[in-house]
Amino acid sequence: MCGFVGFSNLKENISNDIHILKNMNNCLQKRGPDEEGFYVHEHIGFGHRRLIIIDAENGKQPMKASYFNNNYTIVYNGQLYNAKELRQELIEKGFDFTGYCDTEVLLKSFICYGTEVLHKLNGIFSFAIWNEEKQELCLVRDHFGIKPLYYTIVDNTLIFASEVKALFKHPKIKISLDSSSICELFGLGPAHTPGNGIFKNIKELKPAHFLLFNKYGIHLEQYWKLESTPHTDDFNTTCETVQYLLEDSIKRQLVSDVPLCSMLSGGLDSSIITAYASNYYSSKGLQPLETYSVDYIDNDKNFVKSDFQPNSDNYYIDIMKNEFNTNHHQIVIDTPELAEYLEASMIARDYPGMADIDSSMLLFCKNIRKGATVALSGECSDEIFAGYPWFFREDALNSNTFPWSIALSERQRLLNPEISKQVNLKDYIDYQYKESLSHVVILDSDSTDTAEKRKISYLTMNWFMQTLLDRSDRMSMYNGLELRVPFCDYRLVQYLWNIPWEIKALNGREKGLLRYIVKELLPQEIVERKKSPYPKTHNPTYLKVVKYKLNKIIENPNAPIYDLLNKNYIKEILETEGTAFSRPWFGQLMTGPQLMAYICQVNMWLEKYQPQIEL
Repeated sequence: MCGFVGFSNLKENISNDIHILKNMNNCLQKRGPDEEGFYVHEHIGFGHRRLIIIDAENGKQPMKASYFNNNYTIVYNGQLYNAKELRQELIEKGFDFTGYCDTEVLLKSFICYGTEVLHKLNGIFSFAIWNEEKQELCLVRDHFGIKPLYYTIVDNTLIFASEVKALFKHPKIKISLDSSSICELFGLGPAHTPGNGIFKNIKELKPAHFLLFNKYGIHLEQYWKLESTPHTDDFNTTCETVQYLLEDSIKRQLVSDVPLCSMLSGGLDSSIITAYASNYYSSKGLQPLETYSVDYIDNDKNFVKSDFQPNSDNYYIDIMKNEFNTNHHQIVIDTPELAEYLEASMIARDYPGMADIDSSMLLFCKNIRKGATVALSGECSDEIFAGYPWFFREDALNSNTFPWSIALSERQRLLNPEISKQVNLKDYIDYQYKESLSHVVILDSDSTDTAEKRKISYLTMNWFMQTLLDRSDRMSMYNGLELRVPFCDYRLVQYLWNIPWEIKALNGREKGLLRYIVKELLPQEIVERKKSPYPKTHNPTYLKVVKYKLNKIIENPNAPIYDLLNKNYIKEILETEGTAFSRPWFGQLMTGPQLMAYICQVNMWLEKYQPQIEL
């Protein structure tokens, strides 16, 4: 995994602007701590930071290749899981290779097929390729946006980077917010609208899209989307196909020249990955799989069951590590660290995020990085196999809004009454909700349940899953750790999209089909374990810390967030210690303490980036 930056101006010579590239590239050092490289020509500049995973010597970037007297240059962040097949295909077409890294495979595949190659790629990626003869730049992002890519255009210059912070090192970019930024922060946050970079005029290249920049301007195109088609496979064929696609995805993602591990919570998803990976290691005569889990000091003493977090992890982790003989490491985080790293996790994400859920992941990845460079995660299973409570809860299904974020009136009350008159969060959210649903294709053959759940699944994959993928990428790459997500293989997602709800929710259970498929793979207690999300702290000292931080903010008229907030309502939240948000205000985990921490992160964010607010 890596990070890259660049800019292109087809009307001016930018070859003397390497100092700008270096300033931008320095922001991505944590994404790529091993190497850096630059390429500057008359109308294009690339910078790259590299985290070495495969073929250290032959994978240096920017990478160049010539074909029929035309020169191509690539900067790339990601991993191709079908590089071996593509490489063989290209060899048969007459291409040769100097090494075995996937960067060379990707570049020569693009030379061979152009943008049509995007229909062949299986992996996680964002990349930029410069075609010297055409004087054309192509930017690409993977099917689900697992790897980030942001851009803007100012004075005929297209500026792009793996992270927003790097864009702001370009002198032409002005940092500002507008009313839609406020709606994103307070109405949708920590989620965001696909394609919206929150800062004014900063855009995110949408998942499954490519951008061409040439003398004709900018052309954006979607190269892949979910297709609604009748599911004709019988039950046994359906199970066999899902099992094959899942196992194939996991095995493809075990390729690495550096130490690799699995995140293991004892939940169904991480246990499936651990089981397949451990069995694969054993079949190859390799050392036992390294696994990692996260917990918090005194969490067992303070844990309280809820509909959203019904049990804790340790009992189930012990079952898995003993069953599959993994070399297990438990990372235990102290509560003060969670509050201390709220700012670092905000900087890693470039936005206010999931509060201590982010800082916990950042600390988890920091500790994993001491022993591994690549980690496999069970992320995305709940989105595609219907694992979240809102697939089943009537209040969420009937909310007529994003089902993981139904506290709309409470969110509006967070705003200063004067700003609230100008910024209507509900109208903004309603528009994004309805616009997103307009892309869902319902089939005449769909049952009522299948049609309804298509809508919820689409929203969950395109909004909630993206929030978690952003979190996973930023928190891991901030520590130079590559995080892979086998459940997010586009072949698996496409197949599951058309499986009827009655099969997907087999026996009326969340992830019922998945449980049935792996019943012979895993211990029964793991198969039957009720869905439990990524663990959060239940230590009351965390609430005390964030309450203190938020009190300091609303008592300080110089705090950058001060004029944005409804102080009376914030005081009410503080006095009740967040019990007004005992039900999650976002997802399954973010209740009162996380709301307070989120507001603190917004203030930290405004302090760090100092945007001009233009309402």
